[in-house]
Amino acid sequence: MKGKSILVTGGAGFIGSNLVDTLYKDNEVVVLDNLHTGKRKNLENAIKGRAKFVEGDAKDIKSIKGDFDFVFHLGIYSASPMYRDNPNLVGEVVHGITNVLEYCKESKIPLVFASTSSIYNGIEPPHREKVIPGVTDFYTEARIACERLGELYANLFDVNVSAMRFFSVYGYNDIGKGKYANLVTQFMVSLIKGEQPVIYGDGEQRRDFVFVTDVVDALLKASSSKGFNVFNVGTGKNYSLNEAMERLKKVTGKNIDPKYIKMPVKNYVMTTLADQSKAKKEIGFEAKVSLDKGMSLLYSSISSKE
Repeated sequence: MKGKSILVTGGAGFIGSNLVDTLYKDNEVVVLDNLHTGKRKNLENAIKGRAKFVEGDAKDIKSIKGDFDFVFHLGIYSASPMYRDNPNLVGEVVHGITNVLEYCKESKIPLVFASTSSIYNGIEPPHREKVIPGVTDFYTEARIACERLGELYANLFDVNVSAMRFFSVYGYNDIGKGKYANLVTQFMVSLIKGEQPVIYGDGEQRRDFVFVTDVVDALLKASSSKGFNVFNVGTGKNYSLNEAMERLKKVTGKNIDPKYIKMPVKNYVMTTLADQSKAKKEIGFEAKVSLDKGMSLLYSSISSKE
């Protein structure tokens, strides 16, 4: 993507900042972020380049002036514990994406936004986009509402909308999310500090871990999709947390066993596994970074900042 004008909500956050770093060298980029989990430092290079940062919430998108070609809406509260602590976030998420969709409708521009693989909780893998999701938690209800609103705007107003169901994303800048970071990142940080990573249950729950550069690739590829679409963003492979731990020990050189505790969360997501056939066929997306390679890249990134 080159020579475009692009608005990214949540662009100072984990995934958003990686997207902005890919875009800013060849495009005009404006970032809108309320810094809930985002960090200004994630955008240091981009702001020195061609990117502009505006502090604010997605619901305030109409205050942003510009003739944009695309909107990437990643400024959505991104972890289940946030919603357990404050269920009213569901309403804020709906408010935000409604304003974003209105903005895209009035400006006649496409929208690509962050959904989640947690929608598949309780559904037998591999997970395909056409499933009917069950009722599990506030976090997934917020994302399901976003998807339904996206489809509504596509049907009523011809807005091109792509909902990206992210699987277990890890990678550069994830560490800034702290307790909301991906498990790979949390476990790696614990090992580096010489501490025991904490695993809920027996560690046999499985995750489709996808590196953030692959996620950025999927976002960019989806920007040209027409109508309303839902795409899985994963690798098509999954690993138990115990398997992930063994790989992390090798990467970090720290032979520290995890601490297992009783499962504290009701309706915990036990297995994620993306069926990638639709994304591969319709937008040409296929993850390229293996788990071992991704862990090595993340470790090098974290170690360089120690």
